[in-house]
Amino acid sequence: MNIYMVLSFLQIPNQHNAGAGGHQPAVFRMAVLDTDLDHIFPSSVLPPFWAKLVVGLVAIVCFARSYDGDFVFDDSEAIVNNKDLQAETPLGDLWHHDFWGSRLSSNTSHKSYRPLTVLTFRINYYLSGGFHPVGFHVVNILLHSGISVLMVDVFSVLFGGLQYTSKGRRLHLAPRASLLAALLFAVHPVHTECVAGVVGRADLLCALFFLLSFLGYCKAFRESNKEGMYSSTFWVLLSIFLGAVAMLCKEQGITVLGLNAVFDILVIGKFNVLEIVQKVLHKDKSLESLGMLRNGGLLFRMTLLTSGGAGMLYVRWRIMGTGPPAFTEVDNPASFADSMLVRAINYNYYYSLNAWLLLCPWWLCFDWSMGCIPLIKSVSDWRVIALAALWFCLIGLICQALCSEDGHKRRILTLGLGFLVIPFLPASNLFFRVGFVVAERVLYLPSIGYCVLLTFGFGALSKHTKKKKLIAAVVLGILLINMLRCVVRSGQWRSEEQLFRSALSVCPLNAKVHYNIGKNLADKGNQTAAIRYYREAVRLNPKYVHAMNNLGNILKERNELQEAEELLSLAVRIQPDFAAAWMNLGIVQNSLKRFEAAEQSYRMAIKHRRKYPDCYYNLGRLYADLNRHVDALNAWRNATVLKPEHSLAWNNMIILLDNTGNLAQAEAVGREALELIPNDHSLMFSLANVLGKSQKYKESEALFLKAIKANPNAASYHGNLAVLYHRWGHLDLAKKHYEISLQLDPTASGTKENYGLLRRKLELMQKKDV
Repeated sequence: MNIYMVLSFLQIPNQHNAGAGGHQPAVFRMAVLDTDLDHIFPSSVLPPFWAKLVVGLVAIVCFARSYDGDFVFDDSEAIVNNKDLQAETPLGDLWHHDFWGSRLSSNTSHKSYRPLTVLTFRINYYLSGGFHPVGFHVVNILLHSGISVLMVDVFSVLFGGLQYTSKGRRLHLAPRASLLAALLFAVHPVHTECVAGVVGRADLLCALFFLLSFLGYCKAFRESNKEGMYSSTFWVLLSIFLGAVAMLCKEQGITVLGLNAVFDILVIGKFNVLEIVQKVLHKDKSLESLGMLRNGGLLFRMTLLTSGGAGMLYVRWRIMGTGPPAFTEVDNPASFADSMLVRAINYNYYYSLNAWLLLCPWWLCFDWSMGCIPLIKSVSDWRVIALAALWFCLIGLICQALCSEDGHKRRILTLGLGFLVIPFLPASNLFFRVGFVVAERVLYLPSIGYCVLLTFGFGALSKHTKKKKLIAAVVLGILLINMLRCVVRSGQWRSEEQLFRSALSVCPLNAKVHYNIGKNLADKGNQTAAIRYYREAVRLNPKYVHAMNNLGNILKERNELQEAEELLSLAVRIQPDFAAAWMNLGIVQNSLKRFEAAEQSYRMAIKHRRKYPDCYYNLGRLYADLNRHVDALNAWRNATVLKPEHSLAWNNMIILLDNTGNLAQAEAVGREALELIPNDHSLMFSLANVLGKSQKYKESEALFLKAIKANPNAASYHGNLAVLYHRWGHLDLAKKHYEISLQLDPTASGTKENYGLLRRKLELMQKKDV
C-alpha cells in the first residue's frame, strides 16, 4: 500500500538540484502528495519518530525468537573457547589477537582483526557473569533494531537527497520511500545469521559505524561557503574515524570510504557520465572547464578519504604480521582452480547466488562450502545462465544510473548500486582469496542497496500501472512473508541440532553439514547415529580429515581399534601437520600395545603443536605403562607447565609418586596442585591418601571430608576415608563410611574385604568386653 506514495514522490524530477531557495516548493509538493495518499499510509506513521518506532519494533519482532538460543556453530570458538573474553586475559592482548583469540603473528591465525567486537563480547561476559547466551543474543537483536532505525535516515538521504533548512536541519523529503525501504531491510531473512548467531555481532557493529560514517559525511555539506560549495573538514575527518572504527569491528567497514567518495563525486558533485562521454566524443573544449575539476573542496575531500583509507590499510597490513591467512581448497574451491576462466566463471556464479539470496531468501544455510556448490567446469553448464542474467540486470542498472537524464533517478540508482556492490568487494575474491564460497553474513550491508533498488522498482512499476492496490498488496505480502521467514529461521538458530538439520534440505552434498550433525549427536552420546553422519561426510569429501579424526575417536571408544588406526593414519597422511590426529593415533596405538609407534605419533603431534598439554599427558601415560617413571613425571610436568589447571596430569603425578613410595614428593606435588586448583575434589582425594599413609590423619580427614562435600556420591571417597578411620582407630566412623561406600558401589571388592575385616574386629572386641 506504500508504493503509490513512493511513485508519486519519485515523479518529482531533479529534486536534488534544488538550491536553498527551493526548499519551500519541495516541501509543499510533498505535503500535497501526503494528503492524497493519507488513505493508503496513515499520516500518524509518517513523522520520523513514528516511522523509526515502527521499524525498530518490527525488527525486534522478526528476531525476538532467538533471544534464548544457545551458543551455536562458530560461537563456540569465538566466544566460549576464546580466552580474550575472560578477566584473566589483559585487555591489551585484544589488540594483538584475532577474532578467535589466536595471536595474529601465528601462521594458523585467520587474520580476522576485530578487537572492538571482541571487547563487546568481553563486556557481555562480565555483565552476564559468565557464558550465558541470553545477554549476548539480546544485544544482537537490539543492535539490528537500532541499525534498522538508523536506516530510515539513510534511506531518506538516498531517496530525498540532501537539503537543509536555514538552521542546518536536514529535510526528510521522502518519508514514505525511506520507511518502506527500512521495513524491507528490517525484515530481510538473510540477516538471520548476523542477528541470531552471536558472532554476527561483528557485522552488526560494522554496519552501525558504517552508516554513522556515511551520515557524518553527509553533514559535511550542511553549510555553504563563499564560493557556494559545501564543505566541512571536521565532518569528513569524523567520517574517516568512524570508518576506522567500523573496520575494527569487521574488515568490511573500510569500504564506507569508497562509498562516501562515490556519493561525493556523483551526487554532490553532480558528475554526469553521459555528458562527459558525449563531450569526449565530440572533443568539446568545455571539458577542460568541468566544475568537478575546478572544485577545490571536492579534491580536498578526496585527498582526505584516500589518505585515510591508505593509512588504515597500511596499519591493518602491519598488524597482520605474517601476511594473509592460508585457506584450503574445501573452503573456497574456485580459488584453487588452475584455469583463470574457471575461476572467473565460478566467482561470477557465486555473485549470482548472493543476488538470489537477496531476491529470494528461502534457501538459507549456515555453511555453503564442501561440495554444497559444485564447480562449474565448462561453459556448457546450464548454471552459466545465472551469470548472464546477473550481468544483464547489472549492466542495465549501471547504464541507467550513469547515463539517465533524470537526475533524481540517477542519484537513487547510483547510490543503490553503490551500497549493493562496494561493501561486497572484500568478499568478492577480486583482491584476495576469501575463506568461504557464499556467506549470508556478508550480505548485511549490501542488502541496503538491494532495498533501495527494490523500492525504486516498485515505484517505477506503480508508475506504469493503474492497479495501485495490487502493488500495495504485493509489498505487504513480501513484508509479511519475510517476517514469517525471519521468525522460522531464528528458531532454527536457537540450537545446533535444528541449525544443522535445517541445512540438509539446502545443501545435502555439503560434507560439513553431515560432520556437524555427527558432532552434535556424538556430544549428546548418540554414537551410533554420529558414526553414520561422519561416514557420509567422509564419503562426500574423502579428504575431510576432521571427520576422519572424530570418527576414529568414536571407533576407539567402541574398541574398534583397527579401523580407528586406519582412519587416523589416513588423516595424518592427507594433512601431516594435523596434531590432534597424531595424538589420537598415538592413543589407539597405545591401546594396541604398539608402544614405539604410539610414542612416535605423540612426538609428531608435539612437533606440529609445541604447546600441547593433552599430548604430553598422554605421552606420560604411555611412559607409566612402560614403567619409565621419570619420563612419565617429566611429561606430566610439561603438561602442567603449559596448562597449570590440568587436573589429570597433577593427579597422575601424585598417584605415581605415591605408588612408588615417594610420599614426601607426592605430598609436595599435591599441595602445589591444590594451590593452583583449590576446588578440585579429585586432587583433594589423592593428597588425602598420601597424608593418610604419612599418618597425618587429621589433615587427611579434613581433605577427605572436603572432597566428599564436593562429590558426595563417589564411593571411593567414602571407602578410602573409612580406611583412614580404620587405621586411625575410629572404628565406628570407619564402619559408617564403609557402609555408605558399599551402598554407592556394592561391587567394590576391596571395600567389601576391608569392611569384613572391620566387622570381625568389632565382633572380637565385643566378645572381649563380654
